[in-house]
Amino acid sequence: MTNRSNYRIAVLPGDGIGKEVIAEAEKVLKAVGERAGQEFTMVHGLVGGAAMDAMGEPLSDATFDMVSAADAVLFGAVGDPKYDDPQAKVRPEQALFKLRGGLGLFANLRPVQVQPALIAASPLRPELVRDTDLIVVRELTGGIYFGEPRVEGTERAVDTMVYTRAEVERIAHMAFRIARQRRHKVTSVDKANVLACSRLWRAVVASVAEGYPDVSLEHMLVDSAAMHLLRRPGDFDVILTANQFGDILSDETSMLAGSMGMLPSASLGEGRFGLYEPIHGSAPDIAGKGIANPLAAILSVAMMLRHSLEMEAEAQAVEAAVTGVLDSGYRTADIASPGEPAVTTSRMGELVIDALAGAWAQ
Repeated sequence: MTNRSNYRIAVLPGDGIGKEVIAEAEKVLKAVGERAGQEFTMVHGLVGGAAMDAMGEPLSDATFDMVSAADAVLFGAVGDPKYDDPQAKVRPEQALFKLRGGLGLFANLRPVQVQPALIAASPLRPELVRDTDLIVVRELTGGIYFGEPRVEGTERAVDTMVYTRAEVERIAHMAFRIARQRRHKVTSVDKANVLACSRLWRAVVASVAEGYPDVSLEHMLVDSAAMHLLRRPGDFDVILTANQFGDILSDETSMLAGSMGMLPSASLGEGRFGLYEPIHGSAPDIAGKGIANPLAAILSVAMMLRHSLEMEAEAQAVEAAVTGVLDSGYRTADIASPGEPAVTTSRMGELVIDALAGAWAQ
């Protein structure tokens, strides 16, 4: 339990189902505060398409300043069909790039644990996913997403990928420190047989590994990693990888858990400040229908409690409450079996809050 009397949390629901799932996550965080005797001050801002509607830009300077003054950020999702032109110079997704770069958030952590009650929700065979317990550590501020795109007429386009030794070193150190708290194994994923950036990545990761003799390191090409994540997911512990590869592979891991609606994430820098969000997008096709799964957002609250607020017992209580609700048979539409009744977004949030009392006693 922290000694702080108050934490300031910036809440950025964003677009689509982001508003719906963050509403439930915020309720859970308030319930945790009430039970723990901890005060959370929530400050709200617009981001993504919602911010473009109101202010003409995906993230205003005022909102960025508000976030910078907070202890942590609870983030929903960005993306709106009316801003979906890939040629547009301003897009909702640029808000995340500004937040990550401006706040020095260079590491994205995406844990993947298959809930025993949801083994059947995965399209993979139960015996393959049953022992899955891994975390993807994705570099966030370098690579091709932060390169210099160039369009040459209608016949040619160029994207550049850049990584520096310092960028690779800091994300590698984080991955090895995390592995020491888990099963002491790092799988570094690259494309060193083709890309110069990946050859630098592999060399630097190997050098960093020398400082962690208690952690085993294996190198794996990204195409092999994509295959083995489906073939033998239980063999992975910590997956360390670059920005683009981590984006793709972590979405693939959602199928191990049965749904993107089950996976939280944390974006961290050198200190305790972090941005916490479900890995799913804004899902405009189901927005406003009350059927979105809020559990990834709620589990993101658990990650916030653990990493930024130093409230480990409370984080475990939230995770236990989610497990308890699932073990009791409650499902949202994305994880329900055919013909199985599903609860609404708000009802799932209520169930987790109700389960917190029992989780606290464990």
